[in-house]
Amino acid sequence: MKHILKEIIEGESKGKPLSDDKLEKMLNARGYNIARRTVAKYREQLNIPVARLRKEL
Repeated sequence: MKHILKEIIEGESKGKPLSDDKLEKMLNARGYNIARRTVAKYREQLNIPVARLRKEL
C-alpha cells in the first residue's frame, strides 16, 4: 500500500500536489478501502510532507 501511495505522489503535478483526501479517493477508486487518516499516517511514515509543502512554483 505504501509503495502505491509513493508512486502516486511521485507522479503528481508539482504545481498542484494532491491532498490526503484526494489521495484517499484515488486509492478507493483503485479498489483499496483506506481512510484519509491512514493515508496521512502512511505518508508521514514515508517522510513525505503535506501537499502545501510539496508545492513547487
